Amino acid sequence: MKNPFQNLFKKKDKVEEAVIPGGDKKKKTSFFGKYLKNRLGKSAVKGEEIVGVELTSTEIRLAQLISNKANQWVLDRFFVHKFEGIDDTGTVLENPDKVADELKLALQRSKISTTNAAIAIPVTSAIIRVVTAPLMTDEELGKAIATDSLWENLVQLTDNLADYSIFHQVINRDSTANTMDILFVASKLSDINSYTDIIKKGGLNAVIIDVKCFALKSAVDQVNQIAGSIEETNLTAVLEFGLDENYVMILYDNNPIITDIFIRGQDRTILRDSTNLEEMESLVRRYMTQVKQAIQDFETKYEKRIRNLKVTSNLINVDEYLAIFRKNMTNTGFLLFDPLDGIKIPAQLEEQVKLGNRSYLSTVMGLAFRKLDVFGYYKFVTAVKNINLLPNRENMIAQKKAKMFSNFAFKGIVGIVTIIYLTLFGLSFWQITDLNKKNQGYEQIVQSHELKTKEKEKYAKEIAIILKSLDLSSSIKSNKKINFRVLAQIASAVPKRVKFKSIEYNGADLVIIEGSAYSDQDILKLISNLNNKKLISNASLATMTLPQSTQGSRQMKGFKIACILELS
Repeated sequence: MKNPFQNLFKKKDKVEEAVIPGGDKKKKTSFFGKYLKNRLGKSAVKGEEIVGVELTSTEIRLAQLISNKANQWVLDRFFVHKFEGIDDTGTVLENPDKVADELKLALQRSKISTTNAAIAIPVTSAIIRVVTAPLMTDEELGKAIATDSLWENLVQLTDNLADYSIFHQVINRDSTANTMDILFVASKLSDINSYTDIIKKGGLNAVIIDVKCFALKSAVDQVNQIAGSIEETNLTAVLEFGLDENYVMILYDNNPIITDIFIRGQDRTILRDSTNLEEMESLVRRYMTQVKQAIQDFETKYEKRIRNLKVTSNLINVDEYLAIFRKNMTNTGFLLFDPLDGIKIPAQLEEQVKLGNRSYLSTVMGLAFRKLDVFGYYKFVTAVKNINLLPNRENMIAQKKAKMFSNFAFKGIVGIVTIIYLTLFGLSFWQITDLNKKNQGYEQIVQSHELKTKEKEKYAKEIAIILKSLDLSSSIKSNKKINFRVLAQIASAVPKRVKFKSIEYNGADLVIIEGSAYSDQDILKLISNLNNKKLISNASLATMTLPQSTQGSRQMKGFKIACILELS
């Protein structure tokens, strides 16, 4: 089996930030922009808490962290749910329904309310490489990745690229050599989907999918940062030793240099069951040969001395193996790593974390440190790497951004409205006495207003008839003016869907009305209304023209109505 970690990091150059879209250099941000991003970042973290979830075939570990007013990390929720039913050789992915049911039970017992989960896949399910590419701008890099040409040329995968979920990060640019180093992390979509399905069936929503070695790095980074040790922050060596995964990870200038340690199938049996000292020592000698080689390669290349190894292990008898380690490498210290070192533990959780070996909690604690890095706030504050193999993670981040911006805008609007309201309330308080005086006689004013309103409505109707009559009078074709009362009655007889074109008066007793209507019923309604008027003795239809058949708007029927007046 090819070692996926061999020669993972090739150069000792200073790590640069992740790719910044739009250029090679960081853009200067205004003070207001920095403040807004900071505030939004804190708001996003508070509103989108996550729980670290580590799934194994024998237990489920849950951890959730918060920060207090003193900017200390506090273990807010912690729970280890042990279960049976999966044999020693079984895996999580081979028993998805069983693990999902146990996860539901663990969440109920832990009383964790958030549904956002950060999980980690095994190192054996991931491809981790650092590839060297020609120096490119971020725009050029984005185009090369979009067309799949970059990974096809730099990473030789056995399967189609479309079958993988890929995360990348530029870790170094060398303008002298005109090259750049890119961290490439990938995992089969089938494996990713299997893990997310388990999480979903268990009642959570996977928002971060890390790799266990990087989750461990996250925990180590945080402990080093809390301790404030500059030396350990720049150079830390970690040994993962156990039944599941085995590797040496050297963190140098925040870069993880990982070397896989191979153990045989019978070695796992010895680790799990054997108490034979000779067997244990023989296993350690084979194991230490690989560890020594990894450390020697690093020391030769970077001219730095590894004095201590932090050990993480899920073995019950790890202390016995540490004693044998120290005999084989007398000049190197081996110490169990404590991921809870420097974390504030509430009283109600002290008993749960009072363990002889807390190193096996490193992965779940590293995941708990992974807040949703929507605005980059926690990446800036804690230097947590933002590796995320979740498919469609860009859409998830965009949704979180939109949600936080809308919440932020809503809170801003509420704040502004509140300030305006309080200001107006303060002004009105001082004017109450004056307003009470001005409001004397209010009931009489209301009564008077109601009377005037009714009077206005009455005159408004009369004015409307007069105005309509005036409009119609402008179309009268005669040298004599028709009686105003007759004209008013004609105007009041017009239905809603009838329009007059002209009125012709013969100067004696005949008025010809020409117009258009939507239907026969509207014309008949007009004739009926005219016949009901006192000054019109008879109204009858003279002519009617049918509308022409055209496409588009509805055509109206034309008509002429003869009205005989009764002027005596």
